[in-house]
Amino acid sequence: MTPSPRAQMFSSRFRWNLQSNPLNDLLETKRLSGVTILDLTESNPTAVGLHYPVAEILPALAQPAALRYEPHPRGLLVARQAVVDYYHQRGDVVDVKQVHLTTGTSEAYAFLFKLLTDHGDNLLVPQPSYPLFEFLAGLEGAELRPYQLDYQTDEGWAIDLDSVSAAINEQTRAIILVHPNNPTGSYVKRTELKSLASLCKKHNLALIFDEVFFDYRLRGDTAFGGVAVADVLTFVVSGISKILGLPQMKLGWMVVNGPQGVRRSAQELLDLVADTYLSVSTPIQHAAPHWVRLQPRLRQQIHERVAGNLKWLQTQLRDRPAVRSLNVEGGWYAIIELPKIDSEEQLVLRLLEEENVLIHPGFFFDFPREGFLVMSLLPAADDFQEGLRRLLKLSLHPSKD
Repeated sequence: MTPSPRAQMFSSRFRWNLQSNPLNDLLETKRLSGVTILDLTESNPTAVGLHYPVAEILPALAQPAALRYEPHPRGLLVARQAVVDYYHQRGDVVDVKQVHLTTGTSEAYAFLFKLLTDHGDNLLVPQPSYPLFEFLAGLEGAELRPYQLDYQTDEGWAIDLDSVSAAINEQTRAIILVHPNNPTGSYVKRTELKSLASLCKKHNLALIFDEVFFDYRLRGDTAFGGVAVADVLTFVVSGISKILGLPQMKLGWMVVNGPQGVRRSAQELLDLVADTYLSVSTPIQHAAPHWVRLQPRLRQQIHERVAGNLKWLQTQLRDRPAVRSLNVEGGWYAIIELPKIDSEEQLVLRLLEEENVLIHPGFFFDFPREGFLVMSLLPAADDFQEGLRRLLKLSLHPSKD
C-alpha cells in the first residue's frame, strides 16, 4: 500500500481526523440554501448586535507613533501599562515587568508550551473543557492528561482533586486552570487552589490560569484573580477578545508570577521565544490604552446580554423538571441536561434539520456521559429565546428512527 502524502512528508503532529462530520455537512447545506439558522453556539461578540463606539475604537489605530517600529520581546511599554491598568480596575496589583504581550491567548499557550514542555511531556487540563487545548498542545508536541470537574446539584461544579493527583506523572509540567471554566462556568475555589499549589510544589509544576471570561461573574462573590498567586510559578493568560469583545484586534498577554528566581528565569526564556516571533502589531499596541478605558462600558453590555439570556433560560425551565439548567457562576455559556431520549448527536442533528437551530452537543466538550447540550448566552435575546423554544419543543420527543 502506498503511504498517504501526509505519512510521507508531513509532521506526525497532525494526527487528527480532518474529515467533515454530519453536523458540519448539514450546516453547510442549510447555509448554502439560504436557510436562516438560529445559532445557539455563537461566541463572536461582533456578530450579535452589540453596540461598539466606532468613533472611539477605530481612531486609536491611526496614531502617528504606530509608524515607528520599536520591537520589544515583552511588547511596547505603553501597551503593557494598559494591561496593568486593566488589572488595577479589577483591584489587582501587577507590575509592568510581569507582562508579556501576544497576538492572542492561543499564541500565549503556544509560547508557554514551548517554554515548559519537551516532546511527549504533558499538561493537566480540566474535563469538561474547551477542545482547543488538544490542538494547541498537539502542535507543540505536548500531551494532555485530563482531571475531572464533578457536578453536585446543590453546590455546582468542583475540581476532583484526587483525579488531579492521579493524573500527575514524571512527564507532567503544568496544571491548566480555566477560571471560570468553559463551558461549565465554574471558578476555581480558594480551597482548591491551596491544594493545587501544594501539588505544584511537591511535583515542581507550574500553574496556568486562563482568565479570559473572568470579568463575567453571574452569581456569588467576586472571584480572586490568578495574578495574586505568588508561591508557585504562575502564568495568567487573558486578552481583549473577551474582556473588550474585540476578537478581531488580536491582543493577548501573560502575567508571570511566582518565586523571584524561577519567575526571572521563566521571563528570560519567554523573552527569547517572543523575540523570535515579534508578532504583536504596533498599531494594536498603541491603541490598547484607549481601548482599555472603554472596558467597563463594553463589558457591561456583554454582561447584561449574557445575564438576561441566562435568567430567561432558567425561567423557562422552572416548570420543566425533565430538563434542568446546571449551575453557572460566570462566563458566556449555559449547560442543560436532558432526559435520555436520543443520543446527543441525534438530537443536535434533528434540531438543525427540523428546527434550523444549531447547538453544541456535550461530547464536544468531553462530558463524561450523554445527555448534555451547551449553548452560548451571547446571541440577541429574540434569537436566543426562539432557539430555546424550538429546542424544548423537540427535545422531549424521541426521533422516529
